[in-house]
This record gives sequence, structure tokens and C-alpha cells, in this order.
Amino acid sequence: MTTDTTQSDTTQSDTAQTAPVRFDTKIAVILREDLETWQRLNVTAFLVSGLGTHHPEVIGEPYADADGTPYLPMFRQPVMVFEGTKEMLTAAHGRALSRDLPRSLFTSDLFTTGNDRDNRAAVRTVPGDQLDLVGMAVYGPRNAVDKVLKGARMHP
Repeated sequence: MTTDTTQSDTTQSDTAQTAPVRFDTKIAVILREDLETWQRLNVTAFLVSGLGTHHPEVIGEPYADADGTPYLPMFRQPVMVFEGTKEMLTAAHGRALSRDLPRSLFTSDLFTTGNDRDNRAAVRTVPGDQLDLVGMAVYGPRNAVDKVLKGARMHP
């Protein structure tokens, strides 16, 4: 009887470890469709960089290779990247604000600054409804993030 229970527990454990993980939250980035490739990559990196500092639950465990060399932890779940028009990004920004979801933004002005202090100053000078958004990251419950991104398409 004990052997059967152990085998059953092992089988359930193996199944749990191989079953796909579905998260109830979503990390998503929406980029304006008219950005150049280097801008898309740069904006995406900047947008997600602060997420783990305010929401440490999105960060997984550190990595190590077979030699024991340590590597930094990464997000525990995928980052979904979308694209849309300038108008779509503005609408998504408004929906993220109305749902009070954690978000970060990147405006066109930030392409002309060279440091974090000037980046913050550039955003601070523009009212929220007049920001020239080129990208936004949002995190929250999957269904709420999906509503924020309504109409956006997956980045190719």
C-alpha cells in the first residue's frame, strides 16, 4: 500500500512539474508600430526594467549552470509584446490609468535625453493626456491587462 501511494505521489508530482504553467497575471508591453527596430528593443528593455522593483513576485529564482556559475534571476513569466498605432497606445494608457494598473511609459522625448534625471524631467513637463507615447508596459490580472490592450496585435 505504501509503495502504491509513493508511486501515485511521484506520478502526480511529475505531472505537476511537466504541466504548462498558466499565470493569473500578465506582463505586457505595447509599442507604437512606427518605431525602428533598435527603438523597439531599447524601449522594451527600459519599460520592463522597473517592474521587479515594485512587484518582486514577478521575479523568479536565480539561475546556475551545471558548473555552478550563478546568473541573475529573471521574470517568472513571459513578457508579451504588442504593437499598435499612436491612438491605440493613447487609449491603452487611459485604460491602464482607469484600472489603476502598475505601468511604465516611454515617450518620444526620451530618445533625445541621455540620462535618467533628464528622462524624468522630460515626462514631468507634459500633461498626461498630451504625452507622445511610444511604449508602455503594464502588469496586473490577466483579464484586466487584456482589456487595456484591446485592439493591439502581437508584435511580429
